[in-house]
Order: sequence, then C-alpha cells, then structure tokens
Amino acid sequence: MPRPDHIRALHTALLTALRGLPVFPLSRTKLPAVRSPHRDEPRAADCRGACGRPGHGVYDATTDPDRIRALFALAPWATGYGIACGRAPHHLIGLDLDVKHGADGPAALRALAARHAFAIPRTVTVLTPSGGRHLWLTAPGPVPNSAGRLAPGIDIRGAGGYVVGPGSRTVAGHYLLEPGTAQHPLAAAPAALLLLADPPPSPEPQPAAPPPPSPRHPAEKRAAALIRFVLDSQEGERNGRLFWAACRAYDAGLGDTLAPALVTAAVHTGLGEREAAATVASAARLRASAQP
Repeated sequence: MPRPDHIRALHTALLTALRGLPVFPLSRTKLPAVRSPHRDEPRAADCRGACGRPGHGVYDATTDPDRIRALFALAPWATGYGIACGRAPHHLIGLDLDVKHGADGPAALRALAARHAFAIPRTVTVLTPSGGRHLWLTAPGPVPNSAGRLAPGIDIRGAGGYVVGPGSRTVAGHYLLEPGTAQHPLAAAPAALLLLADPPPSPEPQPAAPPPPSPRHPAEKRAAALIRFVLDSQEGERNGRLFWAACRAYDAGLGDTLAPALVTAAVHTGLGEREAAATVASAARLRASAQP
C-alpha cells in the first residue's frame, strides 16, 4: 500500500507537470529515487537515458502523466519529486536563496537587484525546510548552474539541474508553496539578472599584428549581427534580447552609434519605442558602471 507521502508527492508532481514543467521522483535524501539500470555494470555508463530504460535522474523528467505514474511505481519509497530546469519551452531557472551557514540569500538578492537596477518579479515561490526559498523564473534559453557566484546564499539551478518540488518531503522536512504564490504565472527573469547569471565570454586578446586593410568591415558585421539578433526576437524575450544586444554593442564601442538602429529593430518586433529606448539606456548605464 503506497504511503501518504508517496501519494502526495505523485499528486503534486502531476499538478506541476500540467504547467509544462518536467518532473521525476526523488527519495527523502533529495536524490533520484529510481535506481540506475547501470548500477551493476563494472564501469559507470554515461548514456543519460539513451538506453531507453528509466533510472537516469533528471534525464527521466517528463510531463507525460502516464510516464510519471510509471516512474513513481518503480520507486514506492519516493516521497518527493524534482523539477528539471533549463528545458524548453520555459527554460526554468530555480533561484535558490539559502539562509544557512551565515548566508542570507533573500537579502543578497535584494542588494543585487538594487545595485543592478532590476525588480525582483512576483512568481511561484517554494519555501524550503531550512528557511530558504526557491524562486521559479523563466529564460529565453538555458542558463548554467552556479553556486554562490552571484553572491553568498544565491545558487542557480539551470540546465541539467533540478529543484525539489512543493509537496515533497525530505529528511530535512517539507517543501511548501509560499502562500499566495501558487497561482502566479512563471515570471521571466530580469535581463540584468540573466546577464549576471550567464555572462558573455571574455573577448579574445587582440593580435599584435596590424589591423586588416578594411578596419570597418568587422565592426559592420558585428553591428548587423546584433540588429539581426534583436529582429529575431519572439514575444516574451524581446526586451531581454534587446538588453543583451545593447550591452554587447557598448562592449564593442559601438553603443552610441548603434543605439538608434537597435531601438528601431526592437520596435519592428512589437516593443514600444519608449520601452526600447529605456532598455538601451539601461544597458548604457550598466556598461558605464562596469568600466574601471
């Protein structure tokens, strides 16, 4: 006979899957509950589910209710469930705000938001047994995992990672939805936060050799690529892509020259002219404050 904790976890996992978020069962230790099919093999296999059998942790995650029930049936000891992050269409980010070991994640996030001029959106929020919280945000694409890189007490669960779902019971206690947030839509991560979470790679060192005969050509190609990046924006990602493109333009020394064209491109995608201009101006301020 399934235990109440198991039934509760399965029920809430199915409800979470209805939001388009893939889930899989967890044990009381917050580890994947379905045992690996490769556990008796002499060397660990790295198939990530390519073998077609369950037992690959986050790679088992699904929104299919029949598959979810089948996974839980394979692990009657499961008392919780994980939610895979970084998967299309939402590309969920779990913003894990800890209050352990002297850290204060919520305060660190507020300080980060004030420093980089972004608002913390209202979104689904999960209270953890340790007193912390998980904020569920969406992104235009996968964001990498990180621990404490943004600030002490702030971890990011992104592509390849997972968060413990509300309704789960672990050895530490229960994970619960914060009252009043259950019906919130999944909020988009602020563009400035995305830039902090997934910064662009450092530019390659400039060669010592003299520039090519047509010094304007690379800059023109760069400018055209940034404008095309904005024009390719879809609804829900237009502001974030415009902010990223504007930051890259200012990094390349093209910001003041390219700003009007970026605003025009954003307006063509459906963004308001005033909002687009404000976003480009915000990028200019951010890059100016980053200068030594």
